[in-house]
Amino acid sequence: MFHRYQINTAKGILDTILNVQPKEGGGGGGETRESVVYRLADDMLEKLPKEYNSFEVKEALQRMGALLPMNIFLRQEIDRIQRVIKVVHSTLCDLKLAIDGTIVMSQGLRASLDAMYDARIPECWLKVSWESATLGFWYTELLERDAQFRHWVTNGRPNVFWMTGFFNPQGFLTAMRQEVTRAHKGWALDSVVLQNLITRHNKEDLTDSPPEGVYVHGLFLEGASLDRRTGKLLESKPKVLYEQMPVIYIYAINTTAGKDPRLYECPIYRKPQRTDQKYVGSIDFETENNPRHWTLRGVALLCDIK
Repeated sequence: MFHRYQINTAKGILDTILNVQPKEGGGGGGETRESVVYRLADDMLEKLPKEYNSFEVKEALQRMGALLPMNIFLRQEIDRIQRVIKVVHSTLCDLKLAIDGTIVMSQGLRASLDAMYDARIPECWLKVSWESATLGFWYTELLERDAQFRHWVTNGRPNVFWMTGFFNPQGFLTAMRQEVTRAHKGWALDSVVLQNLITRHNKEDLTDSPPEGVYVHGLFLEGASLDRRTGKLLESKPKVLYEQMPVIYIYAINTTAGKDPRLYECPIYRKPQRTDQKYVGSIDFETENNPRHWTLRGVALLCDIK
């Protein structure tokens, strides 16, 4: 299910973390909890992205147009990933010092040490970041989110966006709506609505960005299957819980007409637990059935299935 690049970026980290699962009974080669976490901290520090240079980020944003809605959005996202990188760096360095006996092992550090030993995410990291099933998945996501932002700042806007990798995916869609509105004289944001097209493409197939709007990848369909030829919804395949979506083209149009009642308005959630806080927006699907059929099936798109 994972993308090839996801597997490669963090294979080493995952290996280390899988070796750190809670140990049954004593024995276990005689390695202490502290020495296991010390080694893990070393490994994570080695792979941790560098902090962003705020001067370089500012220059890059000015080059791309600092006041354009998408670039304002990017700046806010970089501020947030920077905070995560700083907190992770300081926890890992302090843990090493505390294990060495150079500084006092505070309650907070002890809690982080225990969490890491059990492959859980330290509380102080969760506060500034995102939920994930295990420390390994969480750290992989940190590396991938960071890679998308760095690529954007260095090489300009990506052709295809990994929407799952944003702290504020709603803000991303709003910025795109604002951008399209500004590009058309006489359009008002209030009457500009999102539209979408389910493409047949995978991320690798697209070498250009669309003239307007965005391509997004990395969403999963739950409760139904997709006819890749027509982009319409079909019944789920047996034993398949989630199906990876092809690239979706999201754009905006100026209209006062309501939604087409023949389309199924499919909610997007960040995680499988569907709560209001995890709601991102919606995507329209064409369907042979009455859209209510899919509502009753609870069909949704998920940014993350872990």
